[in-house]
Amino acid sequence: MSPVFPTVREVLDLVPVRHGAPRLVAGNAGLDRPVRWVHIAEVPDIATLLGGGELVLTTGIGLPGDDAGLREFIGALADVGVSGLVVELGRRYVSGVPRVMAAAAERRGLPLIELRRGTPFVRITEAVHALIVDAQLTELRATEEIHQRFTELSVEGAEPAEVLRQAAELAGCPIVLENLSRQVLAYDPAGENAQLLLDGWERHSRQIRPAGRTAYDPDSGWLVTTVGARGQDWGRLLLRWPATESTPPTRLTILIERAASTLALGRLIRRDAEGLERQIHRTLLTALIDHTRPVDEVALRAKALGVVLDRRHLVGVVVRHRADEPAGDAGAPDDEPAPARRGQRRDTDAEGPEAGPARLRDLAEAVSQAVRDAKLTALTSPLDDQAVGALLALPDPAAEEKALSAFAAALRRVRLDAAPAARPVDVPPRAAIVVAAGSGVGSLREARRSLIEARQVAEAARRDPRDLPCYRLPHVGLAGLLHLLRDEPRLQTFVERELGPLLAYDAQHPREQLLGTLRAYLEQGRNKSAGAAAAHLSRPAFYERLARIGRVLDADLDSVDRCLSLHVALLALDAIRTP
Repeated sequence: MSPVFPTVREVLDLVPVRHGAPRLVAGNAGLDRPVRWVHIAEVPDIATLLGGGELVLTTGIGLPGDDAGLREFIGALADVGVSGLVVELGRRYVSGVPRVMAAAAERRGLPLIELRRGTPFVRITEAVHALIVDAQLTELRATEEIHQRFTELSVEGAEPAEVLRQAAELAGCPIVLENLSRQVLAYDPAGENAQLLLDGWERHSRQIRPAGRTAYDPDSGWLVTTVGARGQDWGRLLLRWPATESTPPTRLTILIERAASTLALGRLIRRDAEGLERQIHRTLLTALIDHTRPVDEVALRAKALGVVLDRRHLVGVVVRHRADEPAGDAGAPDDEPAPARRGQRRDTDAEGPEAGPARLRDLAEAVSQAVRDAKLTALTSPLDDQAVGALLALPDPAAEEKALSAFAAALRRVRLDAAPAARPVDVPPRAAIVVAAGSGVGSLREARRSLIEARQVAEAARRDPRDLPCYRLPHVGLAGLLHLLRDEPRLQTFVERELGPLLAYDAQHPREQLLGTLRAYLEQGRNKSAGAAAAHLSRPAFYERLARIGRVLDADLDSVDRCLSLHVALLALDAIRTP
């Protein structure tokens, strides 16, 4: 995209200007300055009437006659930010402008042009202003196209990858969408090398520090805006505009902000659509989780189905495969485009688009069969594209462990554990499914808590190397809990608040990597000798690094509470970075 205003260089190529036989006397470095307007002046104090960006035309009649006055005149024009000064020869200066004027203009980088042949200034102003108006109309049309394009994308509910593709096409520049932890969610290289664009992205991104919600960072050459809605920011959208060029035109700022609002709106629409879909299509079990129906109505409908939930001990159970559904990328978060998900494994790409729904349907049927085989009473239903839930209704809390064991055993007998050929090659021989249970509750109004806990435990247990019949909350620990929350912006904000300065320091000093030193110190229970050994450093070097970490984080590393917070942030960072 070209700038809105013509440059001094472009003005010199206009026919009325060429008619005056222009000659550049000084200020060659400023020829690419934009010309916002043309102003004719014959008084020495004209600078007080200008706002910057003007091309000043003069015959020199009213200019000072002394060297000091000419220097002051040029300095005042440069201070106010004019684009250039054009002097017509013949009336005040015959053979050329004074040397002192040329020297002052060269020193300030102000283009100084002589017109060696007389030409009406009005023709120059008309030509330049017509060029400016045409450029502004072009800019207006481009802005209108941006609004129209992104309005259509918003209405269509376009995926993030499509939004970025359209933005990159309109801008002609690479664009990247990242989360708060500087991980790439989607990108479009705009024809450039994607590997070069994303190589070392996190470290590079931490060095991009715009001064505002939407701003251009000239040091890195990235135009950045924050992505979020309803007061909750969840990412950044970055568009690369080479720092060697001028500041990005206004329409690029409009473009990136419209793209960001389209992404934020799309995320909200997908969430609302999913909530509405559950209200209409999901079963009573999903209604309990989403509060889409009154509890009394759920109890009444369940009783009509033969499942009595009143005055029962209720236990939420979630069953899911250890590996995500391989086809269709149905398991991607609604705000993260499937192609950008890190570590996504496709173990059976040849299964086709129907494999995911079929696998979920088989899982739901197996869960229902296991409930019947274990002679239990429960509501069962898919909870999402990956998991099936069950709400067990037991007559007595004492029967909880026995019922869960019976259900897990029945599920294994149904042969839900996939044949070895269907198991991912990097998963050791163990159950291909996870059975997880939440804490038992005494009323239907508390059932949601048990179901959500079971779903969280099931998600965290997918990466547990053990093969337990039924996972409970104590089995997953803090690391598992943080893994569950890895996509939560508030957790990412916590990590940035606790470790952001240290991560930024490591990005600028890649040879030191103080984060590893901090990890060794905390993992060794704040034992400095053991930490130095674990970090393969001498004690003096280790102690010096700890002192530097304390300065970077402004933290007392002898404080138990501060170290606990940092250790939790490290575990959360690992969860965020782990696929």
